[in-house]
Amino acid sequence: MNSRFTLKQNSDFRRLYAKGKTSANRFLALYCRRNGRGVNRMGYTVSSKLGGAVVRNRVRRRLREIARLNMPGLKTGWDIVVVARARAVTAAYAELDRAYRDACAALGLLREEET
Repeated sequence: MNSRFTLKQNSDFRRLYAKGKTSANRFLALYCRRNGRGVNRMGYTVSSKLGGAVVRNRVRRRLREIARLNMPGLKTGWDIVVVARARAVTAAYAELDRAYRDACAALGLLREEET
């Protein structure tokens, strides 16, 4: 994913937490809101409660790859924040992928031909 399409500012994250739509499951929580641009911007939150830096970075890498592979099937013009939950640390890749797609479907982010 191109770095200019990632959320980095704390104000962007706080805006999504406060005013965005939410979908959550056992492995992750997804927040989304329209951004008025022609691209999706992604942000990832992995708390230090999940483990040390190695564990957090592994979870973050897996979530980024899942989002990258599923990006063509998503509608454009959204800011999306993925928040990892404790079970994401021990989850299989396929479980995380399914949880991500289910959360996107619940928020109506999937393109019409995908649903």
